Amino acid sequence: MQISIVIPLLNEEESLTELYNWIVSVMRSNSFSYEIIFIDDGSTDNSWKIIKQLYAEDPAVKGVKFNRNYGKSQALHVGFDKAEGDVVITMDADLQDNPEEIPELYSLIIKDNYDLISGWKKKRYDSLISKNLPSKLFNAVARKTSGLKLHDFNCGLKAYRKTVVKNIDVYGEMHRYIPVLAKNAGYSKINEKVVKHQARKYGRTKFGAERFINGFLDLITIWFLSKFGKRPMHLFGALGILMFFFGFLSAVWIGASKLYKLYHGLPNILVTDNPWFYISLTTMVLGSLLFLAGFLGELILRSSREKERYRISETTGQI
Repeated sequence: MQISIVIPLLNEEESLTELYNWIVSVMRSNSFSYEIIFIDDGSTDNSWKIIKQLYAEDPAVKGVKFNRNYGKSQALHVGFDKAEGDVVITMDADLQDNPEEIPELYSLIIKDNYDLISGWKKKRYDSLISKNLPSKLFNAVARKTSGLKLHDFNCGLKAYRKTVVKNIDVYGEMHRYIPVLAKNAGYSKINEKVVKHQARKYGRTKFGAERFINGFLDLITIWFLSKFGKRPMHLFGALGILMFFFGFLSAVWIGASKLYKLYHGLPNILVTDNPWFYISLTTMVLGSLLFLAGFLGELILRSSREKERYRISETTGQI
């Protein structure tokens, strides 16, 4: 059994050697077979130079360097693609995730037969206002929307069975919702483990307050895709038919009302002076457009092809 440790990073030159030594110490003390995959997400410091030095000293180290910053999701995507271990562990490179958690995470996957274990930083060393409170709100909404009873969706420390990472597609900024992606892919044995959180030792965080706004927008996206991603016509087509039918009935009512008044010699007004004329016209047009959107969505879904999402400028050895 081998463990693959996938570490996305951006400008973490101060922590890389210390993190590597810590991981190796844990791996060797537990007699684990392992590989460490560093994904340099377009660092502008000496991070890639350090990764190449570590690779030269230890063949268990592998490295991938993006030609620019593409984001954590893309880094995890390529890390999952390159991982060869039976259990895949993801962790951040800033030393806030504790490698001492790895043996228990490994045990939960192998011995307890879980598909995914998500870390829960129950006690955090982040700012209360800028991170803790927004994180609690974000996680509460994510639990309600996804149905997964996890306390910390965004924790970087997670463990996966190999089949999970090979069968989910992490794109955009969906790294926050990997447990949801796994659930939607049919992997139901998902749980969490309380893990140690450590104060940042070097540098500063690479994420600002906008990540929570993006997180909520991504949550809406993944909710929509999980329900209608494979059948857009079921949403847009149904809404389109309902709106068109409503507009059509309104138009029939307007016409019948006008004929009734003409037949009985009652005072009548122009059709265009009736506000219901514009309501019926608008709803029929919108209904037709929604139905067309659903139809086009179905065509795109059936003809879509994988597009390039990132470019790798360099790797260490044969990876």
